[in-house]
Amino acid sequence: MLVCSCNVISKSAVEYVIQSLLDEDQWQLITPGRVYHAMKKRGQCCSCFPNIITIIVAETEKYHRQAETPEAEIIPFIAKIRSEYDRTQAVRNQLSDARSA
Repeated sequence: MLVCSCNVISKSAVEYVIQSLLDEDQWQLITPGRVYHAMKKRGQCCSCFPNIITIIVAETEKYHRQAETPEAEIIPFIAKIRSEYDRTQAVRNQLSDARSA
């Protein structure tokens, strides 16, 4: 599945990079920018970033479950990632509304 048409990046490529980043440091906060940097790419239109964040959340949760990280540690970490996603979506929506006005 293609997640970034500007750079022709597949979902499996993004998942692989996320796994590699988590192997380096399982508690780092992975952002779309970090994923693109690791791939030696740049976000162009950046409309894929919400999908990239969704993949980051899913892969991070999957990684910690496979590592048998205690649930008490997984839940707050995933909640932190999701809250950052929600915050960026709110800002994106505000910017979009301002442009439409």
